[in-house]
Amino acid sequence: MTRVNLITGFLGSGKTTLLCHLLAAKPANEQWAVLVNEFGEIGVDGALLANRGATLKEIPGGCMCCVNGLPMQVGLNMLLKNKPDRLLIEPTGLGHPRQLLQMLSSPTYHSWLQLNATLTLLDARQLADPRVVANENFRDQLAAADVIIGNKQDRWQPEDYQRLARWQQDAQDQRLFIATEFGQIPLALLDTPRGKPRELPVPQHHHPVAAAVSGVAALRLEGQARWRRALNQGQDYSACGWLFDPETRFDRAALLEWVRLAPGDRIKGVMRVEEGSLNINRQGADLQLETRSLPPADSRIEIIHSQQADWNRLQSALLKCRLR
Repeated sequence: MTRVNLITGFLGSGKTTLLCHLLAAKPANEQWAVLVNEFGEIGVDGALLANRGATLKEIPGGCMCCVNGLPMQVGLNMLLKNKPDRLLIEPTGLGHPRQLLQMLSSPTYHSWLQLNATLTLLDARQLADPRVVANENFRDQLAAADVIIGNKQDRWQPEDYQRLARWQQDAQDQRLFIATEFGQIPLALLDTPRGKPRELPVPQHHHPVAAAVSGVAALRLEGQARWRRALNQGQDYSACGWLFDPETRFDRAALLEWVRLAPGDRIKGVMRVEEGSLNINRQGADLQLETRSLPPADSRIEIIHSQQADWNRLQSALLKCRLR
């Protein structure tokens, strides 16, 4: 029977970083699988999690909790065929957990999986943003949690701790709470039993329809195209992503300057540079970089923004970062 955890959290809470940490700690004798979903079309998380010792399926371009859960069910069934020891599911930060939990706990999967605790990441700084606090997905992700992980503690200020304490007091929250940084949680936390199921409200937003499930990411270049752009929009957020062929390399310094100056609530990328692969993860002013010697299969980068952005201007600047 496959042990399953749902790992949720709003945009920028650190879900992918936590997954990378868990995969690095995976016991050598166990087979793991990861099902990951993204709001944007490009599919950056799949590239970030590739070659980390787990079977990976990705659902880009929407929320896998919607459309009666069909994209989720297809991806889940594909992964369960191989009977992995553990399955980690990361929905988009703009996704609602209700339908996922209903599906995972349905009689259809009783003989296939053991649903363990839902882990929800919370960056306490998010509690200072009225727009985030008012978001139904943010609230319902926290309501669905069996364990709340206070992530990015190294970035918190005294007022963030105060807001967190007030939130816990107002919510009369008795659930397990763990504060950490860089998603560094003990592996044993995954075996925490699921708590008593809670009735969650039906989401009011209609999310974009998810793309077809593939091995890593659905978006591909066609013909002789060297690059392409993809847009997605919903729930007052917009996503713009770019995909480049394997022969395209980027100037590291110029690319990092582009990332630093680009507007956006969230920027993620896996880019081919002279050193190999540059993994980029920016949330607001927080910038996390990882350089790996193995070049990626291609380059892909995406911005999610709650404001209007001049995508054409950003694209022109990004294209200038390519090495000739």
